[in-house]
Amino acid sequence: MGDDVLGALLAAFPLPTLAIDASERIVAANVEALTLIGQQALDRNYVTMLRQPALLDAIEATLQDGKARTTRYLGNDGAQDTTYTVSVRAVRGVGRDSAGIAMLVFEDVTHVEQTSQMRRDFVANVSHELRTPLTALMGFIETLRGPARNDPEAAERFLNIMQDEAERMNRLVGDLMSLNRVEGDERVRPTEAVVLNDVLESTLRTLRSLAEEAGVTLEREFGDEAVHLIADADQLKQVFTNLTENAIKYGGSGGRVTIRVMTSTREPALRAPGVRVQIVDYGPGIDPVHLPRITERFYRADDHRSRALGGTGLGLAIVKHIINRHRGRLRVESTLGEGATFTVILPIQKVWRDAAANCPLS
Repeated sequence: MGDDVLGALLAAFPLPTLAIDASERIVAANVEALTLIGQQALDRNYVTMLRQPALLDAIEATLQDGKARTTRYLGNDGAQDTTYTVSVRAVRGVGRDSAGIAMLVFEDVTHVEQTSQMRRDFVANVSHELRTPLTALMGFIETLRGPARNDPEAAERFLNIMQDEAERMNRLVGDLMSLNRVEGDERVRPTEAVVLNDVLESTLRTLRSLAEEAGVTLEREFGDEAVHLIADADQLKQVFTNLTENAIKYGGSGGRVTIRVMTSTREPALRAPGVRVQIVDYGPGIDPVHLPRITERFYRADDHRSRALGGTGLGLAIVKHIINRHRGRLRVESTLGEGATFTVILPIQKVWRDAAANCPLS
């Protein structure tokens, strides 16, 4: 089999594939392989083109003994580092003088590596979040058993702190369970007929006492005309409760929070009829540098303040997954000193009013 025929055969392979003959030249490669290792690779010595010791050792050994091997190749696609699993296989009776070749097939496993890294980061973050309150609890228990054994005033103070730390752990565990549920449901489309106005009114009733304690006025800017959705009412309430509660806690210095609803027969973000629900606060705002990462798990724009207010760092991640399940969008806009606007964009459906009436918000 000549090099031209071998090249034509490799061109049909969907993965980056190249062939190296006994003279250590790259005698054939498909377009994907040349894009990966360099367009000038043909007829070059493989050592000068691949350059990664583990891969070079695997190729050399396979050329000598004909045994199959698997190794890794690290690359970069211009936007991110990439990781490939490389299968090195000997093919007898082809190549120059039919001396055989080593065929290399590169499989991109970057997404697998990223998923594994995300899992490790998640476990590390959870461990860190739990370690702080656990350390505090253990320290106070030791103190109450020792120096503060007969000090009722210190015991009362420490017990209050211990209760706060225990509640913090309980919130974290609750949010972790909630995140697990919404991630599991993300691919399942909701089927319930929901009236958005009812969800928002229920949210405002739930948060009214919190707003009064913070001295914040909740402004309602949506009419009485029902907006119908196919959605999960409980999850939508979770979204709007989270966003409104954040606005009260972090933007409450502005004295008011506005909940605004706007419908459109063609929402540009969805290319279909949609509704925008905006939760607007007039507080200190969020530094724009944080906006691209604000929905990441455990990411906090103001770490110290978030912990002081009882935040777990998971709320906006939960919000993002719920909105994704509803095939919606989340937009965040903020200017320092001028507050922040969180916009939830959802598709609206024409459903029978009596169907919506039969699905009241519990």
